Amino acid sequence: MNLDAYEHRTRSGACFICALVAGVPGSEHEIVYDDGEHVAFLNRYPTLYGYTLVAPKAHAELVHRDLDRPAYLRLQEVVYRVAQALATVVPCERMYVLSLGSQHGNSHIHWHVAPLPPGTPYREQQFHALMAEHGIIPWDREQASVLGAHLRTALDSQEW
Repeated sequence: MNLDAYEHRTRSGACFICALVAGVPGSEHEIVYDDGEHVAFLNRYPTLYGYTLVAPKAHAELVHRDLDRPAYLRLQEVVYRVAQALATVVPCERMYVLSLGSQHGNSHIHWHVAPLPPGTPYREQQFHALMAEHGIIPWDREQASVLGAHLRTALDSQEW
């Protein structure tokens, strides 16, 4: 992964989540959940197997300004559901859930839901496990499609 090119694209290009939602060619990701208000999709540059992003479909940049409490709680319910589905499909000893982004790039609010594999050495956990600088896992569309199908099945089987 070329980190300089990634930074340039995120800081100067269109919002990647809005582009995904709009169906802009080249912005495709493996979508695992879409309820009309939220979307969850596999990270295109995963550092952990199953690494998924969850976002509102409407462009929003600041949780405390752009979402009212009910909208925030609905979004968190989707984050929870995705984490539950990941835990049934991908072996993990810890589920990382965090919101990243910046007003300088990737400003559309989104949550990272990333399963830490069992047995990961402590020094390779936490932020280390999430940083592309430490490498991304080999990944292709076919693998994403298979994992996406398993996650959609797990999400569809949840009782809410």
